[in-house]
Amino acid sequence: MRRWVRLLLVLPFAAMLWVPSYNRLTPRLFSIPFFYWYQMLWILLTGVLVGVVLLVERDAERR
Repeated sequence: MRRWVRLLLVLPFAAMLWVPSYNRLTPRLFSIPFFYWYQMLWILLTGVLVGVVLLVERDAERR
């Protein structure tokens, strides 16, 4: 289980690597073009994913 959870860290990398998926201006969020808010969203999601991986790793070490 511990090694599989590390694959979650590939998600942000793959999402940012596939530029055509977010290379557009619409939909806007609070007048911020999609191109920018999509990347900002992934910054937050990456932090959450790193936290999940860290918790699983720590739990596995304690066992």
